[in-house]
Amino acid sequence: MVTSFRAIVELVSDNSRIFTGESLHLRCSIPDIHGSNWSVEWFRGSEKLPETGENFKLWNANIKDSGKFSCQGARKTMIGIIRTLQSVPVEIDVDGGWAILKPPSRSTLVGDTLKLSCRFRGFPPIHETILYKDGIEVMRQIGQNVSFYFSNVTLADAGMYSCRVSWDVRRRTYSVTSVNTPVHILEVLSQPLLEIHADIKMFGAKKMKLICHVQYNARAPAPPVHYYFYKNNEQLGMAKSKNYDLVTKALGQYSCRVKVPQLDLVRRSKPSSFGEMPGKVNMKFSWFGKEELSSSTISHIILSLTLKE
Repeated sequence: MVTSFRAIVELVSDNSRIFTGESLHLRCSIPDIHGSNWSVEWFRGSEKLPETGENFKLWNANIKDSGKFSCQGARKTMIGIIRTLQSVPVEIDVDGGWAILKPPSRSTLVGDTLKLSCRFRGFPPIHETILYKDGIEVMRQIGQNVSFYFSNVTLADAGMYSCRVSWDVRRRTYSVTSVNTPVHILEVLSQPLLEIHADIKMFGAKKMKLICHVQYNARAPAPPVHYYFYKNNEQLGMAKSKNYDLVTKALGQYSCRVKVPQLDLVRRSKPSSFGEMPGKVNMKFSWFGKEELSSSTISHIILSLTLKE
């Protein structure tokens, strides 16, 4: 038996990418408002691990320890064992090389300052660090500073990053390069996508549901979002706090607009047609031997007859 809530796995250590020989700490929590006692099961991929308990520690890590780690709560009851949903996994990479590029610990949004740091195994006298994006050098620093900063980032700053560090020992220069690390940049508010549901069984013959899908990534506490719906560029009613609206079924071009007043953000969806016949607008039909009608007009007539039933 499985509950409706999901376990949560948290990375307690600073880095999800570590060198071989290093250690790592994960913690699992169960969001049970009743405070029941849960045992914890740990997984790497689909493999159940022998470790149990709230805390999971990886000691003296090896490359083979890499993988996606998740946890799940379980407890015995009178009707059998109840389990939570398995947590969203945390991916752990154990690197056998000499350099690791450390990405941000949380998602980077458009407008943020992006910090990338090059970690090195040991403590050599580093004299130069180079940062690459998609294989092309973008920054170079002289000295011991191994951190790079990008202010006011845009979507164009996303890509595969790596770093190269160099140091001198006995008049010889040594260099090592990290593996590529993906860096993702998220929009605070993505472009909305309008979905139209006109199922007669669910909404009847005269109604349909407009749903405005959008990804909202503002930092907590996130300001409220306002949703607006349009038919043929004319607003349908007042702003909504929910991302849907039930409207009268009618032919036309529908769209939605999403606004976050406190952040001065506004995005609008592309228009979606309802009841039109794409690619056949110029076709002509004979209406009982009288004047020829366009397919668009025929669609209006058919829908009108449907609504009168």
